[in-house]
Amino acid sequence: MWARLRRLLWSWWPWALLSLWGVTTDSLGWSLGAGAVAVLAYLTTPAALPPRYGLSHEFDIESPEFLTTIAGASSTPFVDGNAIELLNNGDEFYPSMLDAINSARVSITIEAYIYWAGEVGLQFAQALADRCRSGVTVKILLDAIGSASIGKDILETLEDSGCQVAWYNPIHWYTLGRFNNRTHRKSLIIDGHTAFTGGAGIADHWRGDARGPDEWRDMQVRIEGPAVRPLQAGFAHNWQQTTGELLSGAAYYPSIESRGPFSAQTLMSSPESGGSTVRIMYYLSIVCARKSIYIANPYFIPDAVAIETLIDARRRGIDVRIMVSGDRNDNWIARQNSVRLYGPLLEAGIEVFEYDRTMLHQKTMVVDGVWLTIGTTNFDNRSFAHNEESNVCVFDHRMGEQLHLTFLEDQAQCEHIELETWRRRGVWQRAQELVAALFEEQA
Repeated sequence: MWARLRRLLWSWWPWALLSLWGVTTDSLGWSLGAGAVAVLAYLTTPAALPPRYGLSHEFDIESPEFLTTIAGASSTPFVDGNAIELLNNGDEFYPSMLDAINSARVSITIEAYIYWAGEVGLQFAQALADRCRSGVTVKILLDAIGSASIGKDILETLEDSGCQVAWYNPIHWYTLGRFNNRTHRKSLIIDGHTAFTGGAGIADHWRGDARGPDEWRDMQVRIEGPAVRPLQAGFAHNWQQTTGELLSGAAYYPSIESRGPFSAQTLMSSPESGGSTVRIMYYLSIVCARKSIYIANPYFIPDAVAIETLIDARRRGIDVRIMVSGDRNDNWIARQNSVRLYGPLLEAGIEVFEYDRTMLHQKTMVVDGVWLTIGTTNFDNRSFAHNEESNVCVFDHRMGEQLHLTFLEDQAQCEHIELETWRRRGVWQRAQELVAALFEEQA
């Protein structure tokens, strides 16, 4: 009932009717105010909705039907011949990313939600500028909202060397219809055959090894092989949409020989398609689980379908664990909505863990120790329905076990949330949750 009331509140037509009522009764203030809310509600309506039917568990994760279904439902095939490496925290992924930049020979493309001023940002800018002066084509697509604080020094370093910088979906009167669509992707692609993606942008708070509040906990994945192509295609699509330039040729789409033993699926999710491929992958993975589901995500705001699906998995005897960012969470609305939604999960026996050492920011899931995904997608409506996102999926026992153990290591640093503790939270906490709940679809 609460979800229906909230959706009604964010529907454009009641406010439009109220605006018309204001016109007919000469209530100018009501008319203008309600009209403004109607326009805002219309512009922020989710472009993608969750599936409501077909989420049955007739086959399991390790059956051939699972992989073919995931590939078919997402229109994204699995490709063989990839080398894949999971990288924990800035001490691992930033040096690897900079080494890859320094090795570039023909092209570097970057799509980033966050590129902020600071030492890390300047270090990357200098490395990119150096490769550009050496003849490498460097194209950088930054979200106009997320990277607004990139700073003059970094922009001058990039542009003076010949790097091409473009801004995804800047806010203008003629772009208001798309202002809620952001590129939340974080991809670095070298010569069309090596790529990085995951939770981390380019900013100082991703440095280090998650030793304290100033060093965020996060993960990136390094890919070499054919699974890089969808990331490049996603960048090229948004680059063309932004600049009008079509990317073509071997500099961006080389012929790639086998680089490793892994078969991988690279999902590119966009509200333009009318449905989130990553959301479909998440839900199908949950219903096909048979042993365990371990989800680590900073902004965990499951919709009613996801909650029901997770609870059903627990009732089937599956070990379901959710790890979220706790008191260090940088998004107040997401934090309050997460806490509000713990109740039905805890009542069903699902374990919830809050990581409080620092901001936990990775977006990962491992199912039955064999199926894993890592990427940019938060488990919330904003990522599923509004943002451009990317996730890499792998079916492999060894890599699944690696991510499974990483989850358990992080779990040891968490507070285990108990149902009775959640029930005893105070009036002030509940009041904050009630306010945040009004904005659940926008979190």
